[in-house]
Amino acid sequence: MSKFQVPTKDQVSTTNQAIFDNLENALGFVPNLYATYAYSNNALQNYLNLSNAKTSLTAKEKEVVNLAVSQVNECSYCLAAHTAIGKMNDFTEAQIMELRAGTASFDPKLNALAALAKNITENRGATDTAVVSNFFDAGWTKENLVDTIVLVGDKTISNYLHKTTDVPVDFPEALPLDLA
Repeated sequence: MSKFQVPTKDQVSTTNQAIFDNLENALGFVPNLYATYAYSNNALQNYLNLSNAKTSLTAKEKEVVNLAVSQVNECSYCLAAHTAIGKMNDFTEAQIMELRAGTASFDPKLNALAALAKNITENRGATDTAVVSNFFDAGWTKENLVDTIVLVGDKTISNYLHKTTDVPVDFPEALPLDLA
């Protein structure tokens, strides 16, 4: 049982009600985690602004980071959501499982990105210099590094919100990561 009930449209501010309308039009529903942000009059819009901000990373590259970070933080909600989004970005189930583990044997550049995202998250920003060097050696730039760190923070916010509130997951459940 979740620790928090998901607020309904009539339980949130008029500003958040308008955002709910936009989300319903764009996605067909308001994801439970987004609705949970709406307990705050400002957090939902602030989070959406951060999450939709311009970045040097493509949508597919962002999913690499989202999956690796959500796995380290063991967020069932974000793993489910980003597994679905990863598939929409043409990753296979096997590739998604690799990305969650912080690797990408199918693409050396994405492998360096996944390893970086995992290492940043595991080490709370005290990233191993060898991982950063490998990231640059794979063709990434300092801009990409900064944007990746911002994205790690973005995803960590949602991971923590879900881990604290435990609202119901409204995406298909992500398969457990087989670490064997």
